[in-house]
Amino acid sequence: MSELPSKVVQDTVHGSISVDGPFLEVMDRHEMQRLRSIKQLGLGYLVFPGANHTRFEHSLGTYHLAGRMAAAIGLDRTDADAVRMAGMLHDICHPPFSHTLEALMEESVGLDHMELARRLIKGEVPDHLERDDDLFGGRDSIGEVMESYGISADEVCDIIAFPESRSEGLDRFSEGHSYFPSKAYDHQIIHGPVDADQMDYLMRDAHHTGVSHGSIDCERLINTMMVMNDRIVLRRGGVTAAEGLMVSRSLMYTTVYYHETVRIAQRMLTKAVEDSGMDLGEVYLWRDMDLLQGLEAAGGRPSRTVRRLMNRMIDKKAMVVYSTDMTEQIAETLLGYTGPGGAARLEREIADEAGVDVFDVGAELTSRSNLQSVMRIGKTDVAIVDDEGKVRSLTRFSPIARSLQARDPYGWALLVSSPEGQRARVGKAARRVLGL
Repeated sequence: MSELPSKVVQDTVHGSISVDGPFLEVMDRHEMQRLRSIKQLGLGYLVFPGANHTRFEHSLGTYHLAGRMAAAIGLDRTDADAVRMAGMLHDICHPPFSHTLEALMEESVGLDHMELARRLIKGEVPDHLERDDDLFGGRDSIGEVMESYGISADEVCDIIAFPESRSEGLDRFSEGHSYFPSKAYDHQIIHGPVDADQMDYLMRDAHHTGVSHGSIDCERLINTMMVMNDRIVLRRGGVTAAEGLMVSRSLMYTTVYYHETVRIAQRMLTKAVEDSGMDLGEVYLWRDMDLLQGLEAAGGRPSRTVRRLMNRMIDKKAMVVYSTDMTEQIAETLLGYTGPGGAARLEREIADEAGVDVFDVGAELTSRSNLQSVMRIGKTDVAIVDDEGKVRSLTRFSPIARSLQARDPYGWALLVSSPEGQRARVGKAARRVLGL
């Protein structure tokens, strides 16, 4: 049997990454190459000038770390190949500017990017735009390619498309139980409290933004991993590294992912897309440039907005409710605007009160669970095996992890924005509408 072709890719975060056989063939396909033109942090580069890295780099890094985790816990070749492929393909259907248009894509297509990935891998939805038929028409699907190498497309899709843990939460450890349902570990390598996806994006985003909070002890985390009762756990020696990961994620969300100016810019782009009337049925196949060109071609307000964004003419904060200023009354008022269409309704009410066009009012709300001060358990529920072989939640060992469950990662509860000339009027109207 001839040796499979291989390639070593130099990565800014992980150094040399080896890609061979089916992974090399999939990496070089057009579906993956599209990700070179999707910015990982969307419009984050408007605030962090170095944040021009892409979903392609992140997907390659996730593939690499998934392979290292698979080796650390002793997966066989079949399972290891499935999780490595899932790591490479988990973001294959992200829309332009990553998470910015995700809600609009789900509304238009009826599927999130993970379920779309399943359909695309199995050849159930188009994998390229009609204009590219001369380049990609008649090709086998990604699923058919991986099956030819003995990798189950169904298994890979199951790992990608089910982000919720297949097992029960660790809270039942307080009742003395320690049994896990079968084979959750493959899924946890991509979607777990300590997974390849978040380890790569925290390290990569910190590197490219210049923010130091994303520094984590990746080596220690991987080297202390093991499987116990069919689930990935960390040995007690990994507690400090797990705490570091929890702190890094929490601070990166506050500093980068929920940055106020970035969120305002994202809302501007979203409103421009909504106003353009563009058909988003195949937005999961677009590149960033496709979206920008489409908005410019639409003319009117969408064109003006995208040209403003490209020249960093971002709307200003007209009114902010910071988390430190929250009261039960304010939280109760804002809860009325959470859920589908809530932010748009608030924008209309503020615009009517201010006497301005609703297109010139942006509203970004924190999550409903944040307003209700619900404990964020999922990603802090790391399983630790103690010296006696008993599995407990990290929060049993770490007061840091317990406090992070209650920490507000946003820093704000509501952002209201508008163009500079309408800032004062919109700010006053927002306060009147909310009774502040």
